[in-house]
Amino acid sequence: MTLLLIDGHYYVYRSYHAIQSLTNSRGEPTNAIFGFVKTIRKMLKDLRPDLAAIFWDEGLPAKRVELQPAYKQQREAMPERMIPQLDFIREFCAPMGLISIAEPDTEADDLMACYAMAAKNHQIQTILATNDKDLFQLVNSSIKVYSTNKTDLKNPKDPHALLGVTEVTWKWGVSPERIGEVLALTGDHVDNIPGIDGIGQKTAANLINEFGTIDRIFESLDRIPNVKLRDKLAVNRDRIEKNRRMVRLELDHELPVALTELKIRPDYPAYLAGLKKCEFRTLLAEVEEEAKLESARQGELF
Repeated sequence: MTLLLIDGHYYVYRSYHAIQSLTNSRGEPTNAIFGFVKTIRKMLKDLRPDLAAIFWDEGLPAKRVELQPAYKQQREAMPERMIPQLDFIREFCAPMGLISIAEPDTEADDLMACYAMAAKNHQIQTILATNDKDLFQLVNSSIKVYSTNKTDLKNPKDPHALLGVTEVTWKWGVSPERIGEVLALTGDHVDNIPGIDGIGQKTAANLINEFGTIDRIFESLDRIPNVKLRDKLAVNRDRIEKNRRMVRLELDHELPVALTELKIRPDYPAYLAGLKKCEFRTLLAEVEEEAKLESARQGELF
């Protein structure tokens, strides 16, 4: 079986910025909705998962804010035209057949990680649809990352790539389980986690490949020939240790919805009603045809 875990906010923002100025006849913005629905439909068609869910951020975890009070504070406010679209999208996931999952003061990547690990325990293959750096730490023989980024495609004509251990190792310069060690050194400007000045991904990867872990780096500082680099590491030890805790995924959350409840079950009347409201004629025709085929299939079964 295959489980698809989708990072909701990532695809909403991506859709909003990819498509400009789309509105319905009432002047309501629909660009993010259209892009999101198209993207999710394509994803489901390409991957054919048995189970799927969409995850949403609901505030920030207290542990991370305590470690870094400015965590994610640099992010701009959500565009005004996106707010009603996000509300619609979150409600529209259910008609599309996908369960939405969120928990108070919890980030989507932590919940996605918990589901991925639970699926692994049940010998279910997991695909993570995300661009979140932290989740790349999870990649192994049963967990892959879905990507449509051009830099990840082996062939420009490929519609998507599934990044496994080999691809992630090439992308990061270290094996997936060591990505957190790299991020401890480089930080993550997207999340306002400060790195160490002068230490980029390549330098961090070289250090981790040589020493294995942050702990071993500090145990072996005298083995680093570059005096400036050695001094930077020594002076910033506390910051590096905090960063490592910041990027560590929280794997102790209980699953709000059981894995067995994540079957994809479109509610076609509501699905079609939502598409009509948004005036997506092409999508409406596609889903009408799907609904007819599903109705015929159900009739054959019963």
